[in-house]
This record gives sequence, structure tokens and C-alpha cells, in this order.
Amino acid sequence: MNIIDYAISHSRVVIGILVFVLFAGTLSYINIPKEATPDVNIPFIYVSLSQKGISPNDSERLLVKPIEDEVKNVEGVKEVRSTAYNGGGNVLLEFDPGFDADKAIDDVREKVDRAKGDLPNDADEPTVNEVNISTFPILLISLSGDLPDRALQDLAEVLKEEIETIPSVLEAKIGGKRKEQVDVIVDISSIEGYDINLSTIVNIVNQNNTMVSAGAQDTGDGSFDIKVPGLYEDLDDVLDTPIKTFGDSVITFRDIAKVKRTFEDRQSYARVNGKNSVTIEVSKRVGENIIETIDEVKKIVQINQESFPKNINVSFSQDNSTYIKDMLNSLQNNVIAAIILVLIIILGALGVRSGFLVGVSIPGSFLSGVLALSVMGFTVNIVVLFALILSVGLLVDGAIVVVEYADRKINEGNTVKDSFSAASKKMALPIIASTATTLAAFLPLVFWPGLAGEFMKYLPITLICVLTSSLFMALLFVPVVGSKAATIIKILLQLIVPILSAFIIFNLLKILLDFLPMNFKFNIIVTILKYIIPLIVLTYVFIKIIPFVEKIRKSINAPVKKTSEVAIALSSESNISPLSLPGFTGFYAKMINRLLNHPGKVLLSSLILLVSIQILY
Repeated sequence: MNIIDYAISHSRVVIGILVFVLFAGTLSYINIPKEATPDVNIPFIYVSLSQKGISPNDSERLLVKPIEDEVKNVEGVKEVRSTAYNGGGNVLLEFDPGFDADKAIDDVREKVDRAKGDLPNDADEPTVNEVNISTFPILLISLSGDLPDRALQDLAEVLKEEIETIPSVLEAKIGGKRKEQVDVIVDISSIEGYDINLSTIVNIVNQNNTMVSAGAQDTGDGSFDIKVPGLYEDLDDVLDTPIKTFGDSVITFRDIAKVKRTFEDRQSYARVNGKNSVTIEVSKRVGENIIETIDEVKKIVQINQESFPKNINVSFSQDNSTYIKDMLNSLQNNVIAAIILVLIIILGALGVRSGFLVGVSIPGSFLSGVLALSVMGFTVNIVVLFALILSVGLLVDGAIVVVEYADRKINEGNTVKDSFSAASKKMALPIIASTATTLAAFLPLVFWPGLAGEFMKYLPITLICVLTSSLFMALLFVPVVGSKAATIIKILLQLIVPILSAFIIFNLLKILLDFLPMNFKFNIIVTILKYIIPLIVLTYVFIKIIPFVEKIRKSINAPVKKTSEVAIALSSESNISPLSLPGFTGFYAKMINRLLNHPGKVLLSSLILLVSIQILY
């Protein structure tokens, strides 16, 4: 017994597997992350260097060169480019597409750490950054209004912390935020009176606001670290900082200067409709659903906005979910339209039963393909949806061949089970060969080199998954469903029709009963009416629908023609010459008959046509 006979003889198991695949594929499509573009690692890593006041020449010599000498030995580096400018520089490393981004960035950070000792002492800490499309902001939240900068920034900080609690959010950055600083305004006459130098004051500030480690203390019963806290917590800590002593008297900043909280000079501006604002840039984690992430962010913003002042305006911009929703809906509509058109053609050419069986293979192949993509960790994006549209016309070929051959066997007088079994066995090799040739055409695209290949590899992978699924649909699931079509339709009618009827009647009664006055006297009566009447209606529907289903079952199982009638029809048709047929079929037969009489001319014409196409191209 081969696999086809085994599948047909164990039809319940196979149909159960089909239902599971359809259900799991539907859940996968609902939950699979949806993005505009494929999640591809851009093969670039850059090192940012900065030092206040440094010239481009000095930046090249003191900042860029030491880093460049170290990172050029990182494994997998294709090219290193450097730029020096006023106040800093950067080193850009290009890798081969498909590189291991995590390993590469770890190697670059290790090399940068080695080069830190060669950088000037005044240079800022170098930063290693990865170019990743997925970490780009997916949503900008702007807080604007007639409030001081500090109030806006405090509200933005609260909102930022709430947004970062969402598991799918990578980070939330505040744009237009000014760093706080403390200005110490020294009274010149006071420091001259106390004989204090400005350099002494600067040194005192530099030596404070630090955490000093004083080693460890061993008590015999254990040991602990000793730290001397010297961090400034508020303005009073700054004002009480000692500067100079005279006997028992201590001179502090409070005696010689005024201290006030302020902000550093602006490096960037954020405005909304001309008003001062603070913007929160939200980035999602790699592989997360962008639509669900933005919906969660907006929900949190809406909850927190209720506690904001009335004059605070919250606005959203660069909302990628809107674009992705429109794009996905448009492509999904194209997929559905393509499926409907294919089904119309199949129904017109093969009939209702054959069209139904072929139609089963379309959602089955799609959903099982999406299930495979979900298992592999892929996302649904524009390339995947385009591949689904491309596969609509390819995945039904095998099912059409099997169903058409089975229909011919049924018309010859064979049983439905034997007909589908024979069709699957007879057509297995041609269908496998046809699908294999199609897959062979798309398989090289998986190895498409370069950054474009990283984006476009989703196309062949999706087609391979869907077409492989269509192969199993055509050779296993469609024959099993076809052999049990009458039983399946009977079950569907017995389940769907009564349930749908009861559901409609139940909701109509519920809507009608909702208009009744709900006084205490009628509460019990209305409750009984709401639950007892639908139960009676449901029972009545089941009783009335069973004879109707039995009639349909008998009409489905009724043979189309008797065996003798089919044999007579086939014997009479076998004497008809194709050349005498009318219409397109007769024209095609006559043309083929003429071409077969001149094989040399046909082959020579084909060769000339092939060469001409290449030359013209």
C-alpha cells in the first residue's frame, strides 16, 4: 500500500490534518509580524568620535587614525571609510551582506576599546553604532503647549518610561530635550575679599560631585566596600560646598556666589505649529508586529493624556502603521481578487464540484505556506505578499490535473474513491516534475548576492513554501476530500445551516426583547424568553432540516450516468475525428496536423526565432 492509498483509506486522519493546517495557518497569518519592508541587516557599522574644539586635521590624526588602524583588521570587513570634521569624526565599516551582525559589532567594540588608550584625554567616549532599518523610529509623539521647558520634559520623561514598559518597544528617545546644568554666578568683590582665586573654585567643582572608592574593610566576620559619596543631589548641596576655612569659619558657595538651575545651550529645536515641543521617538524590537506595537503605544499615550494639563497638545507623526495597513490591505485585496478570478475560471471550465475541490487547494496552500514562514521566523511584508499573488496561478495546476482526471474516471463508471486514487497515482510523477521545474527556476534567487538579494530572497522562499504545499494538496488532500465530498457536504449542511439559522433567529429575538420594559415584574419572564425560545427554535430547525439534508445526500450520491450509457457514449465519441470538430479545438487540430507534416521547417523556424530574440535583446 502506497501513501496515496493509505491516505484515502485513513481519510478521517488526513482531513483532521487538513483542518489543523488551515486553523494553524489562519492563526499564524493573524499573529505573524507585519512590516513594510523585509527585516534585513544593513552591512554597515560606524564609530562616532567627538572632541570639543578639535580641528579636522587634528581629528584625522588624533581620533580617526588610531581607530581606523584597529578596526580594519576586523574579520569580514569589506571596506573602511573615514571622515574628519570640526569637533570629531567617524569611521564607517562596510561588511559583506548576510554577515553576522552580533559578532561583527562585538568585534568592532573590542577593537575600539583597545584604541581608547591612544585617544586624547579630552576626547569623548567613542560609540559603536549599527545601521538597522528595524530600529528606525516607527512613531513620533509630540508634546506641545504653553508650558516651560522643564514641565514639558518632565511629562515626556513620564510618558517615555511608560512606553518602554511595552515588551515590543526597543527604546523611546526624547528629541528636543535640553540637558540640565547648574550655573554658579560668582560675586567678584566677595572672592577678592576672601582672597579666593577662580582656579581654586574650578578645582573644587571638579573634585566634587564624584563617588570616591576608599577600598574595603575586613571586620573578621566579613568584608564590605567603603565608598565616600560626594554626588550633588540638589542646589543646597552645591551651595553648601566648602571652599575655604578661616579658623572655625567655613566659606561656601552660598557666601560668594548665586546658584541657579538652567539648561545647556540648545543643540536642536522641536516645534509643532510654532509652539515649543518635546518629541518622543519610538523604535520597536526586531521581528515585532509594527501595527500592534503602535496601537499599544497610542493606548498608553491616551491613558496618560488624561492626567496631563489641559493646554498640552499630543500629536502623532510618521505613523508607519497607517502606511503598512493601507499597503497590506491593498495587497490582500489583490490576493483575494486573484483567488476569485481563478475560481471563476475553474468553475466555468470544470464545474461546481471540481471547482470546489480545486478551490480547497488555494487557501490550503496559502495558509500552510504562511505557517512555514512563521515557523522559520519570517515576517509578512511587501515582498511576501507579492510572492503570494505570483503563486495564485501556479499552485492550482496540480489540483486541476488530478480533479479533471478523476472526473473522467467517474464518467467511465468507476467509483469516486477508485477514481481519485487512480488520478493521484497516475498524475503523481507529472505533477511532481512540473512543480520541481518551477521550483528549480526560483531556487537560484535564494542565493542572489548583495543587499538586493537579502531583500528579495523572501520571494523565492515564499514561492517554494507555497508550491511545495500545493504539491501535497494536489496529491494527498484533494483526492481524500474528493473521495469524501458527499460526506463532507452532508456534515457541513447538518452543522452550518442549523447553527446559522439558530444564530440569526436568536439575535433577532434578542433585539426584539431588548425593546421590552425591564421592570422587576418582567425580569424573570424576559430571562426565560431569552433562553428558552432560542432552544426551542434550535430544536425545531434540527428536526426540520434532517429530511432536507437526506434529500441532498441522495441527490449527491446519485450516479450521473449508467455504466452502459457511458460506454456507448465513449465508443461513439471514439469514432469522431478531431479534424472535424468545430471551433478552436478543430482549428488547433488542423494546425498541428499540418505542422507535423513539416518537422524540419518547424524546428528551423524555432531556432531562428530563438536566435533573433537573443540578438534583439
